[in-house]
Amino acid sequence: MHIVIWFLQFTHIHAASVCNHIEICYWETQDKSLYKAIGAKSGDKLMGPADVGLTSDMPYFRRIDSEGSPPITYLHLYESEKFSIGIFCLPPSAVIPLHNHPGMTVFSKLLFGSMHIKSYDWTELSGNANGNLDPPQPTGVRLAEVKVDCVFNAPCNTSILYPADGGNMHCFTAMTSCAVLDVLGPPYSNAEGRHCTYYQDFPYKSFPGEVRSVAENEREGYVWLEEREKPDDFNVVGAMYRGPKVR
Repeated sequence: MHIVIWFLQFTHIHAASVCNHIEICYWETQDKSLYKAIGAKSGDKLMGPADVGLTSDMPYFRRIDSEGSPPITYLHLYESEKFSIGIFCLPPSAVIPLHNHPGMTVFSKLLFGSMHIKSYDWTELSGNANGNLDPPQPTGVRLAEVKVDCVFNAPCNTSILYPADGGNMHCFTAMTSCAVLDVLGPPYSNAEGRHCTYYQDFPYKSFPGEVRSVAENEREGYVWLEEREKPDDFNVVGAMYRGPKVR
């Protein structure tokens, strides 16, 4: 048995991109199951934890009493120059902090549990908040639009983000123990300029003088993002993937 990768209910405008990504996955792995569920209907059977050898009672998903965000376990399945596949296993209240995916397309599948996802894309109004504003603005903040801000409960459809659309910068918070399988194409690469950047978000009203063209009744849909170092309490540990092989 080998892993089944799903690609469900994508929008027509991005169909070519999605199909191209699946084509790359197939030629890299020679795994015909990568074509599964293209154009599937919402009533079709969705991929679940059993398909990748996971159960909710595994040690990865236990909450350890400690301050800050609990450790997250990463299971590495496959990687090439074109794409990578991995699973993040989160105990309750664990957080994957706000980060980006430069030049990347990412498929995320919640395998079980509940997860809050908040995501953003840069807006055309973005700019550095510098100048003689009152109060003084910090250097390096940019305006971003909120794309997703809700709780997802498995089983649910696959989420897809793109280099400049679909919520390229996102944050995951585990409402319960949960697992999410990610396919990144291409994967992060410092050598090729695709390094992971972390952000701190601030409400729009934090810097009211920077952009005045956002209507007052729409301002809750925008935030300011500032680059930051990786949070000290963000701890990811690797573990052996013991599910069906990817080939």
